[in-house]
Amino acid sequence: MSETDKTPLPNKYENFNEWYNEILQKAELIDLRYGVKGFIVYRPNAAVIMRQVYRLFEEELDRLGHAPCIFPVVIPFEFFEKEAQHIKGFLDEVFWVTKAGQHELNKPLLLRPTSETAMYPLYAFWIRSYKDLPLKLYQSNSVYRYETKATKPLLRGREFFWIEAHCAHRTKENAERQVLEDMEVMSNALHEVLGVPFLLLERPPWDRFAGAERTYAFDVVFPDKSVLQIATTHILGENFSRAFEIMYKDEDGELKYVQQTCFGIGISRILATLISVHGDEYGLVLPFDIAPTQIVIVPILFKEAGGIVMEKCKAIFEKLCEKGYRVMLDDSDERPGAKFYRWETLGVPVRIEIGPRDVEKGVVTVFRRDTRERIVVRENELEEKIKELRKDILRVLRERGEKWLEANLRDVKSKDDLIMLAREGGIGRMAFCGREECASEIKAETGGFEVRGVRVGEKWEKLSVCAACGKEAKELVYVAKPY
Repeated sequence: MSETDKTPLPNKYENFNEWYNEILQKAELIDLRYGVKGFIVYRPNAAVIMRQVYRLFEEELDRLGHAPCIFPVVIPFEFFEKEAQHIKGFLDEVFWVTKAGQHELNKPLLLRPTSETAMYPLYAFWIRSYKDLPLKLYQSNSVYRYETKATKPLLRGREFFWIEAHCAHRTKENAERQVLEDMEVMSNALHEVLGVPFLLLERPPWDRFAGAERTYAFDVVFPDKSVLQIATTHILGENFSRAFEIMYKDEDGELKYVQQTCFGIGISRILATLISVHGDEYGLVLPFDIAPTQIVIVPILFKEAGGIVMEKCKAIFEKLCEKGYRVMLDDSDERPGAKFYRWETLGVPVRIEIGPRDVEKGVVTVFRRDTRERIVVRENELEEKIKELRKDILRVLRERGEKWLEANLRDVKSKDDLIMLAREGGIGRMAFCGREECASEIKAETGGFEVRGVRVGEKWEKLSVCAACGKEAKELVYVAKPY
């Protein structure tokens, strides 16, 4: 089977749900047959991509002075209930542990929905002096939330993987700088490695993380024009430090509460984003740096020249491995067309095809997955070509995504525009009064479109009236339908 004689997947822009469900299976990413709703099995192809994403962020956090840690998955209820806003925000979502063996527990435990209440009681022991600050810890783990909405693999489930960084600082200014650093870490990774366009929004007061003073979130628009939140960073202020008595003695001898921040990076959701934003009707399309297999070598064998071809393939394979690339040599018995189809489905960025004539001429045929172009390259120029493709594949993927985002951003100037947005989908930008009541009315009248917040760093001229209710406008916000 050649790569041109079959279109295995529907058009993702016309039928995203069908496309998404099919690609999860065809690319051997997940298995839904575990038997517990909202819990999925990550197959090796998905797990390796996630491992690359974990490494991307863990190495950057390490570089910036964070240290890894591991806390238990269970949280005592007396820890959890200490911060009033936090417990109110998560109480309906927690999984409870009430029995061990045949014995009822004296006190219930809960599986962590997030780790503030697991980590901060220990912070109170570890922080005594200003010399102990800043304390910057992170853990790479899974969290558990009893999701009551319809679950969707990787996008919305009851177990998901992420990184959460929790920092304690001396001053408010230091905490604010930490949040700016978090934004830079996430923005750089999305732009410079993953090629994913995003909106960085400050959430409105009613949509902040439970217990936070301010919440900033990264939203990505999907092929069905809904948005997915893939990361957040929060200024917690003293809300948790007061609840957990996290104090330090300053240089003047005065006891002060620490200023805290937390940063959550949704690894499962980033996997869903890479699949959805970059994938096409042939399967996955992966950025070079994050792909489990970056290069696959496919020999085009004929009986009379099979040995020469395999010798050349192995030589190139070894040379690329020495350069640090993740390379596969597909020497299976499958026909070349079947191999092409498989590796395209898996999203391998670069395929090298080598046949007898290529060996004779000292060339190879390079196939790039993003544009599906074939390029004949001289063997002695192959390494330079791969370096060039590494950058250019990222550029192409990023520009495609940016065009999609821009094409689906529209200005909303009236209630009629809102209704039209709800009918056609996309992200609306509108003058807004700032009232939660108005946001609730928007959600009800549009079938789920929410005020997502103000875009960080965006400036606007004087606003007149709210596009939804006609009252005085106070800010320019983005509205969209989230998962």
